[in-house]
Amino acid sequence: MLIADNLGFRYAGTPVLADVTMRAESASMLAVTGPNGSGKSTLLHLLAGVAQPTAGRVRRAPGLRVALLPQRTSDIDALPLTVVECVRIGRFTPGRLLRRLTRRDHAAVTGIMELLEIAPLARRRLHELSGGQRQRTLLAQALLQEADAYLLDEPTTALDTRTRRHVHDLLTYKVRAGAAVVIASHDDEEVALADRTLHLTAG
Repeated sequence: MLIADNLGFRYAGTPVLADVTMRAESASMLAVTGPNGSGKSTLLHLLAGVAQPTAGRVRRAPGLRVALLPQRTSDIDALPLTVVECVRIGRFTPGRLLRRLTRRDHAAVTGIMELLEIAPLARRRLHELSGGQRQRTLLAQALLQEADAYLLDEPTTALDTRTRRHVHDLLTYKVRAGAAVVIASHDDEEVALADRTLHLTAG
């Protein structure tokens, strides 16, 4: 689904990634590990097309639908959205932005909000949430998308053990349904879920 060939990226002249080659395949999970500053977040942004490589290339299957959960969300937090409005965004995809949500869409929104225990927060604004509540909201939005590939940056940061297990179950379900899942993580339990691991080294 997603292939990186000799990928490199420089920021303000400083190398962030160099010579990274990897594949994200359907019905599989790839864990990206490495110390802070090794380029894990950058790699996910390059795979998603949010940033462009300065060396090498990213190849995506035609029509590939990608869902990205970034680690830094300050731009999203600044939006005057409620929790339920934020989650519903996950059901709007390119080409379907102006459509009305169906009964199935609303059921999916309700279901994932209840699973991640954010239903009682439905009318709260994003800026009113704790770090864990905000993370659960953004996870719900990302995992609600009907994507072919899910790129998740530290998805269970600030989550309690119970919620982490729910998220891990959802990721396993996505893989079994045929999606490619790529997670950047420091969590050994999370990494153990993956079929393969790509380890990045700083410098």
